[in-house]
Amino acid sequence: MSRVRRVRAEAVAAARSFLRRRTAVFFTFFFPVILVVIFGALVRTQPTGGGLFAEPAGYYLPGYIGVVVLFTPLSRVGSEIARHRDGNRFEKLATTPLTRVEWLLAHTLVNVAIIGLASILVFGLVLLVTDAAVRVTVALPAVAAFVVVGVAAFCGVGAVLGSLADTQDGVIAASNTVALPILFLSETFVPPSLLPEWFLPAVAASPLTYFARGVRAITYDGGPWVGDLAVLSAIALLTLAVGARLLPRTD
Repeated sequence: MSRVRRVRAEAVAAARSFLRRRTAVFFTFFFPVILVVIFGALVRTQPTGGGLFAEPAGYYLPGYIGVVVLFTPLSRVGSEIARHRDGNRFEKLATTPLTRVEWLLAHTLVNVAIIGLASILVFGLVLLVTDAAVRVTVALPAVAAFVVVGVAAFCGVGAVLGSLADTQDGVIAASNTVALPILFLSETFVPPSLLPEWFLPAVAASPLTYFARGVRAITYDGGPWVGDLAVLSAIALLTLAVGARLLPRTD
């Protein structure tokens, strides 16, 4: 069996496993919808009003999409590793030609597909329930590239958490502990002007910052975005390499 066929077979199995868990499917799509409805349609933005949500609605589009790009890979990949470890599945995989890199790549592809659909849903919902205006330019399809690379980066982080945490409950706790600060401190919902200057280097260290900056440049303010995509791609390669290295041996 070739590498492509091995990755495809594992990806198909992972996708079927996800679809059988209806609760996971529901909350993958329902959670970001709730956030958009609460903060976009009910709380609403108040431009020039000061404080949180003081920017125009279009400013927060990367944050809403970032919810699924961040939370879903961390929890799904980490939990999948914990389940495999608890069920001794990695030992069984060791008897097959599938390598650790191929296993993580297959699960990353599944997450890209799932989160891609969720991102389209969030994108459309933001336009429907808020007064956000999106710049329609030739660069708009590059948002998809940011989603793909962002998901890959956090799949790598999820693999690290799943490999280091002792239990599945530990994975969920660790992923939430990591994801919540990243979500709100990565130029998504909190503008850098509201943060102390000494904390800005930490903001620059977050992969989600480059996702938010790039998507915002494309859809909102028209700034440069290629550099952000390059940095995010480098981070994705690094996190995937580290995550694959830490996985229980399958080769």
